[in-house]
Amino acid sequence: MSNPIMIIGSGFAAYQLVKALRRSDKHTPITVITADDGHDYNKPDLSHVFTNKHNADALIRQAANNFAQDNEITIYTQTKVETIDRHAQNVTTTKGDVLSYSKLVLATGASTFIPAMNGSAVKEVITLNSRIEYQAAQHKLDQAEHVLIIGAGLIGTELAMDLSTSGKTVSVVDPCDSVMQTMLPDAISAPLQKKLTQSGVKLHLNNTVQALEQTDFGVEVILNSGEQFLVDSVISASGLKPNIQLAQQTGLTVNKGIVVNRQLQTSDSNIYALGDCAQIENKVLSYLQPTLLSANVLAKVLLQRESLLQTAVPAATLKLPTMLVKVKTPNLPIQLAGQTGQSVSKWSIELDQEGITARAFDDNNELVGFVTTQNHMSNALKLLKTLPALV
Repeated sequence: MSNPIMIIGSGFAAYQLVKALRRSDKHTPITVITADDGHDYNKPDLSHVFTNKHNADALIRQAANNFAQDNEITIYTQTKVETIDRHAQNVTTTKGDVLSYSKLVLATGASTFIPAMNGSAVKEVITLNSRIEYQAAQHKLDQAEHVLIIGAGLIGTELAMDLSTSGKTVSVVDPCDSVMQTMLPDAISAPLQKKLTQSGVKLHLNNTVQALEQTDFGVEVILNSGEQFLVDSVISASGLKPNIQLAQQTGLTVNKGIVVNRQLQTSDSNIYALGDCAQIENKVLSYLQPTLLSANVLAKVLLQRESLLQTAVPAATLKLPTMLVKVKTPNLPIQLAGQTGQSVSKWSIELDQEGITARAFDDNNELVGFVTTQNHMSNALKLLKTLPALV
C-alpha cells in the first residue's frame, strides 16, 4: 500500500479537502492528524452562539469517528505533530508515532491575536476562534453579566451584537475611531455604531486596554485613556495570525502565512498548505469561499500527482473571484466585496429608507469594491460580477 496523503489539522479547510478528494477518488489512503477532538462543525456558527443559546456540542455536525468511517480515512485525534522530516517524508507526533506520507498538507489554521497588556488577569482572556475554545470558555461566559471585547473588527462587531442581543452588557475597545474601520466607509460604520449603542453596547474607540487586573469583584479594565471599569469576562477579537510555526521549523518559506503558489504548493514540492495558514500571492484569505475553492483545486492537484497521467494533463490552477462577505449583524445586515474601508479615497453613496449602497472607486474611476446594507443588498450580486478577481 502506498503512503497516504497526510493532512495536519481538522478544521474547515482540512475537511473540505477530504470531501473533495473523496468525490473523485475513493481509494487513495488519507490520514488526518489533529490536536483536538476532530469533530466536524460549522465555524461561522460561533458568531451567534449566544443568541441561539447553543452549547459547544450543539455545533457538531459529525463526530470524528463517523467522519472517518464515512470518508474511509484514518484520524489521529488529540495528537500534535512535533517535527516533519522533509527528506524521509514522515512526521513525528507527540505520542511518539513516526508516520510516512506521500504528500503532506498543512491546514494548521490561525490563532487569535492577543494585544500586549499588563496585569494579573491577562491570562484569563478568552478567544473564540474554534469550537474547542468556545467549549473551554462556555461556562464562564454563561455566568458573565458584563463582557469586554477587545477589537471592533468583523468578528468583534458580530460578537458584540450577538452578546448584547442575548442580554449581556457589552463593552468594546478598539484603537480605531470607528467600528470595522478597515472594511467600512464612515457612511456605513456610523449607522452600525448607532445600532450597537442602541442595543446597549458601550464603545471605547480611539483606545486600548493598558491592563487587566483580577479583583474580588471581577476583572478591572484600565484603558489607555485612564478610564477604569469592571467586567466579568474578556474576549480578544483583535484579528488572526496564521499558525506558521511548524512550517517555519521545517524550513518552508513563510511570510504572513505559509507561502504557496496557485497549486497550493509550498517551497517543498511534496508539501502543500491550505486555509487560514496559507498565503497566496501575498494574501491570507481567512474566509470560507476561498478555502472551499482552494480545497477543490488542491484535491485535483494531489490526485493528479498521484496519477500516471500527471504529465499529460495541465496542472490545476487556483482562480479566486472576488468574494462576497456577509456581516452577521442582524440589526443592520451588511454585504461587501472588494476594496472597502477607509483606505478607499473615492466613494459614491446612495442612501434611502431601504438602506445604503456605497461604491468604491480607484484613481481611474474603476469600481474596486462596494458595501450594501438592508434591502440594498439586492444590488450585491450584480455589483460583484463587475469586480476584478482576487487571484
